Amino acid sequence: MGTGQHAAQWRAGRGTLGVCGAAHLLHDGFGALLYLVLPLWQAEFGLSLTQVGLLKSAHSAVQAGLQTPVGLLAERLSERKLLAAGTAVTALGFLLLGWAGGFAGLALFLVIAGAGSSVQHPLGSSLVSRAYERGARRAAIGIYNFSGDLGKLAVPALAAVVIAGLGDWRWVTGGAAAIGLLAAAATVVAFGMFVGAPPARRPAVAPRGARGARFGGWGIRDRRGFQTLAAIGVIDNVTNTAFLTFLPFLLIAKGAAVGTVGLALTLIFAGGATGKFLCGFLAERMGIVRTVMLTELCTGAGILLILELPLTTALVFMPALGVALSGTSSVLLGTVAEFVDSERRARAFGLFYSLLFAASALSPWLYGVVSDAVGVPVALRVVGVVALTTVPLSLLLRPALRRVALGAAD
Repeated sequence: MGTGQHAAQWRAGRGTLGVCGAAHLLHDGFGALLYLVLPLWQAEFGLSLTQVGLLKSAHSAVQAGLQTPVGLLAERLSERKLLAAGTAVTALGFLLLGWAGGFAGLALFLVIAGAGSSVQHPLGSSLVSRAYERGARRAAIGIYNFSGDLGKLAVPALAAVVIAGLGDWRWVTGGAAAIGLLAAAATVVAFGMFVGAPPARRPAVAPRGARGARFGGWGIRDRRGFQTLAAIGVIDNVTNTAFLTFLPFLLIAKGAAVGTVGLALTLIFAGGATGKFLCGFLAERMGIVRTVMLTELCTGAGILLILELPLTTALVFMPALGVALSGTSSVLLGTVAEFVDSERRARAFGLFYSLLFAASALSPWLYGVVSDAVGVPVALRVVGVVALTTVPLSLLLRPALRRVALGAAD
């Protein structure tokens, strides 16, 4: 594809990318806010680390369970309206958190918030992927993911300032609810103004002889390739979620105050935003397999290094660790489309995200149990070692990508 065609592709899809990127910024920002308030909830409600992990698991579990249904529902209903409705439900969940009186209430309201956020990833990824069907898709997904990390960067930083000034986390969750309700309405308006009418749907019929039809109607062109990609994504998500859930407790043990924890999260998410933006482009030039191996190797080694550093030095390394920690996902998400027929993409992204969020749901509880038993540093050391297992696993992607490029399927 020539330079002029690439430019036309970007112009045609920038409205969709802009609206979906804004939704990603909001939802991921709200999710990142939880990492900041979990230690505050532990102190206020007397929670164990296992219960802290269960709260994060509750939020992630409902997202995992609804990713695939949302992808299937999007084939019958408007993806755009579902995205707006999900944002409103997320806002409701955060509004209710202010009335929680303990573990049960927090868990219930996090389930509501998680249910609303379940729509964002499969629908946003599908819309952006379709808008950039021909060329620059992985780069567009990288920008889409970059917007999510901008939310992770901005929301905890702002929340830390508000909590330090007002002394109550309820101001933060209430403010998030108000912003979410306004964003839900703005999403509907923005799609109409800047994107226009959705394209007509074509029958989701796989080409004759396509292997995708054999895999339960998911449109998966290469089963082994998709499974390998999902396995790497699961380990990557386990690493990301477990590390971010218990990093604040590690920092507090090193002597950090709430403001310092907020700064640490800001630094790591700033690195993550950079990583998600750059790694999509890097994979286009350096190759998918090499990029994944590099980011995962740096992730595992970086986590193990942070454990040994004093607080001030650890903060200095947070941006670099964030680049590696979050950069892999842009490459993985941009590669999902390589293994899936175009007309089945919403459900395939739903399936992929279901697996990732299921891993995210399990890991905080599991590592919470480990942390209660042997301490947070040991649990995070295990997280770092597990992350390194993706390096040899990434080599299995190379033959799968070659098969897809040649038009073969397994």
